[in-house]
Amino acid sequence: MGIPSELRDAWVSKRNSFIIASPDEERKILRTKKCTNEGVRAGFKAAAVACVVSTVPTLAAVRMVPWAKANLNYTAQALIISAASIAAYFITADKTILECARKNAQLENSLRHHRDTVSS
Repeated sequence: MGIPSELRDAWVSKRNSFIIASPDEERKILRTKKCTNEGVRAGFKAAAVACVVSTVPTLAAVRMVPWAKANLNYTAQALIISAASIAAYFITADKTILECARKNAQLENSLRHHRDTVSS
């Protein structure tokens, strides 16, 4: 199971192609990487906050609420906390990346419009 060696070799040879990207393509790639990095950073911050925010009530409930004390073992507690953290990470990262992509699209449209007005 996996990628056949012929496909893998063809894919690797395409990656190391002799074709040189245009400056516009390089700028797009850099903006894409920047958006991704911003999304990861924002998602990590949100996950850290969600971890703390979900840990405090979960652990307090396990110590004070009789039902939680009887039914939530360590695995359940960890699942509650990690589910909140994971959800916060992906939601925030997705929103940040989409917002950055929207800004890049608007920038590209305005640059194209400016180029068209200057050339005419």
